[in-house]
Amino acid sequence: MSWIIGVDVGGTFTDFHVYNDESGALHTHKTPTTPEAPATAVLQGLAALAEAGDIDLAAVHRLSHGTTIATNALIQRRGGKVALLVTEGFRDLLEIGRQIRPHMFSFQQDHPAPLVPRERRFEAAERMLHDGSVHRELTDAAIAEAVRQVSESGADCLAVCLIFGFVNPEHERRLRAALQRALPELQISISSDVQPEFREYERLSTTVLNAYLQPVMARYLGDFEDQVSRLTPTAAIGINQSSGGLMTPARARQLPVRTALSGPAAGVVGAIDAARSAGLANVITLDMGGTSADVCLIREQQAEVTYDRWIEGHPARLASVDVNAVGAGGGSIAWFDRDGLMKVGPQSAGADPGPACYGQGGTEATVSDANLVLGRLSPRGLLGGGMALRDDAARVALSAPAERLGMTVEHTAHGVLGIVVANMVRAIRGISVQRGHDPRDFVLLPFGGAGPLHAGDVARALGIDRLLVPPAPGILCARGLVVSDLRESFVLSRVTPLAEAALAGIEANLGQLRQRADAWFEQVNIPPAARSTECSLDMRYIGQNYELQVALSDRQAEQLELPTLRDGFFAAHERNYGYHNPDDPIEVVNLRITAIGRLQGPAGTGEGVAETGGGGATADHHRPVWFSAEAPMDTPVYDRAKLEAGLELGGPAVIEQLDTTTLLAPGDRLRVDGSGNLIVELAP
Repeated sequence: MSWIIGVDVGGTFTDFHVYNDESGALHTHKTPTTPEAPATAVLQGLAALAEAGDIDLAAVHRLSHGTTIATNALIQRRGGKVALLVTEGFRDLLEIGRQIRPHMFSFQQDHPAPLVPRERRFEAAERMLHDGSVHRELTDAAIAEAVRQVSESGADCLAVCLIFGFVNPEHERRLRAALQRALPELQISISSDVQPEFREYERLSTTVLNAYLQPVMARYLGDFEDQVSRLTPTAAIGINQSSGGLMTPARARQLPVRTALSGPAAGVVGAIDAARSAGLANVITLDMGGTSADVCLIREQQAEVTYDRWIEGHPARLASVDVNAVGAGGGSIAWFDRDGLMKVGPQSAGADPGPACYGQGGTEATVSDANLVLGRLSPRGLLGGGMALRDDAARVALSAPAERLGMTVEHTAHGVLGIVVANMVRAIRGISVQRGHDPRDFVLLPFGGAGPLHAGDVARALGIDRLLVPPAPGILCARGLVVSDLRESFVLSRVTPLAEAALAGIEANLGQLRQRADAWFEQVNIPPAARSTECSLDMRYIGQNYELQVALSDRQAEQLELPTLRDGFFAAHERNYGYHNPDDPIEVVNLRITAIGRLQGPAGTGEGVAETGGGGATADHHRPVWFSAEAPMDTPVYDRAKLEAGLELGGPAVIEQLDTTTLLAPGDRLRVDGSGNLIVELAP
């Protein structure tokens, strides 16, 4: 027996998806997250799985891990004591930035304080030109002075970002070598390794973020590997990254910034796998957990990848799945603004103390409290009754806002849910309507612990008439980790006019990237049959500020043709902006190759098991559920584990399972497909 484990550490729960690649057996598990020591929850969950007799930990050959360590370190500003080394004259670039306000309509709101105070920002006497030629040589004396300054600063990590270091990294590498010899304990990030791309400020900020996170990630992964390897001695550990693939722990220590947006990425990978199992190409995901809701638009079973993101107020240039997040989760707190109107989120009760209904000391009304009061959540509690919920505590928490509004507790709870649904609808409009996509052309795919509970209301507000609820929605991020492959991105910035004479140079640069990809395949021991690459060019009209990514097939990348490249850019421009001009000159800015090492995992054929045809289901019990603010309805409650493929039923209904609750409103119709997905046709 050989096992693959995906473990995702969330804000409230740590989820496990376990797959046996010989028998095809699947197991899922959830355990409360331990925020102060996230690895503790992972170890407890592994021990619980082994104790239950479900898996043999000695036979685990891969453990894929999604972690929020980098994200939390940035939120809490608990990174390393970082120093910065830049080209002479660029000491204050980190604060000058692009001289834009963080919020267009707020003159008071400011950018967060820089992660590197001015007294730890140093200048190196050197200068590269835009073509990589040396304008001012980096002398041994300049290197010695840089070593002295960094040593006296007391920093435990260092970012090195020299002007045009992405074109010629020689000076950055010389500085790193000298600093490593003099200060072997110092952790160093150089921009030519972190993100060697055009745009100085974003490259600098990304390198600083990476250096800031290195000590934190090194400590965490060191402890994590040591403890997990005792339980699973033969398991190869993979760390999820923001682009949706896995990397080795060694690579995660070197480039921790790549994990800063990795949480939502695993869910998107799992959602694509679920959509494939149901034969769907176009879906919008709704990942609603305890703290936030993440949404993503998937077309033709592909999610968009973006390279420009902001992480806790700091710009970052890195590949990440294009996810829009909003503070709307089960723990989101209802509160009153200065205008006297009730708001919900982004503040969250989190895992500790959690919503009032958890009975762990929380006193403020949350979304989970509202769901419990309205009968949408089981009074038995979460995790199949393993985590009790207190209806009395939820009512006490909601009584204060109800009194302020002059409403009943149930009416107030209904209002809380209406507000949180509106927040999620706005987030989905941001990735669909505002980008020219009609959400009615998509199926809504809810997951996370709270996604299926609210999906019907969200979909109706958007005009979407169908839901796809996967078999284990609350553990879909962990499922995504199981089906993820190893990925590594390689990039070269070469601003080149798109012309026939430039094609040979572009082909040569792509050849360099392929050589780096081949070396990576060898380094991580990917067999030739499991190797693949994706190639793209970042292109723009000359004079434009931003680029569009144009994907190339293997054949197109091996033999570049000017008409093919131009047509590809025109199509991308038309898709994004609604027009293109065939006469304007074009230029190539970045060349990219993503290397993919396919790992053994679930086949994901999408065929599932044969459906047995229509039929009914027997409810376990009934309870009153408030679908409106006026009165409850007597509603049957079903155990999802008893719903067989081919079964159909109509709403109102509540479907409960270990990791989530799915709600059917009156008039909704549900069918269980051959892969165990719930296909819900919504009533108007």
